[in-house]
Amino acid sequence: MAAAAGVSTAAVSQAVNGTGRISEATRRRVLDAAAELGWSPSASASALRRARTRTIALVVRRPTDVLGADPHFSELITGLEGELAPRGYGLLLHLVADMAQESALYERLAAEGRIDGAVLTDARADDPRPHLLRGLGMPAVLLGAPDPAAPVPGVGLKQQDAGVREAVAHLLELGHRRLAYIAGPAELVHTGLRRTAFEDALAGAGLRAVAVRHTDFTERAAVAVTEELLALPDRPTALVFSNDSMAVCGIGTAQRGGLRVPEDVSVVGYDNLPLGRWLHPRLTTVDQQVQRVGAAAARALLARCGEDVPPPVLDGRPRLVVRESTGCVPSAS
Repeated sequence: MAAAAGVSTAAVSQAVNGTGRISEATRRRVLDAAAELGWSPSASASALRRARTRTIALVVRRPTDVLGADPHFSELITGLEGELAPRGYGLLLHLVADMAQESALYERLAAEGRIDGAVLTDARADDPRPHLLRGLGMPAVLLGAPDPAAPVPGVGLKQQDAGVREAVAHLLELGHRRLAYIAGPAELVHTGLRRTAFEDALAGAGLRAVAVRHTDFTERAAVAVTEELLALPDRPTALVFSNDSMAVCGIGTAQRGGLRVPEDVSVVGYDNLPLGRWLHPRLTTVDQQVQRVGAAAARALLARCGEDVPPPVLDGRPRLVVRESTGCVPSAS
């Protein structure tokens, strides 16, 4: 019927169910096509579509190898499941390659009535997903700092740039003046916020970054960038990574190259994942309370799905956790 009406399957679902924000002209086109095809929804199918699935979607745009190597999402899922499972909700995880796949997936899930809502990750500039999900009539929350102008609520710690600023201040106090930042993909909102915080904090001390490099979060990229930066004639004395997994790769790369951490180079991560406490040296990192953010996102979404749940509570901001991977600037620097 979608082909006959010249619309998407999601538009068909919205037209026949009276949901979403499609135009009256589109709705009429779908209903006319249904009449021509002799189609009518069965009572049982209509009831099934209206029923709660008690399923929440988490769609992650990451290659499988990156997702498997990054404990961040394990922590996030733990936080989500801690609130969903006791209330009889399940989590449907999908991996996609790009925005086109992600958008098509939401349309299909909405048309098939398979989920009650979605948790959106990795906010991007001019992100079309919140508008898409609102148009589909699907409850959603977006992980990240709340934005009153966004069509879906954001769930995250306030002052997203505070942790990076603390990290820079900590390194400057230790005497470091040559700092480099290893960031995530440039199109991610949090990448821009953290990079700006890093560069502004240095500028406030009259300094500029030795380098800023964007990566795809893979171990391969972290190793390659670390090797490049440590081979510079005026190499940085401190490396700040945008997540703990890359920071672990950075420590290993430096040590394999004959450098000591932190005696020769200091390393800072981001996320405060459990693995950081078991490294040698233990990782200095920024705690953004991943599990708590996941739990708060689940509560916010359950409330939008009509469940009676306590309101999500997220106090504070990202904070630096100082351990042994940072130390005084090398005396020869």
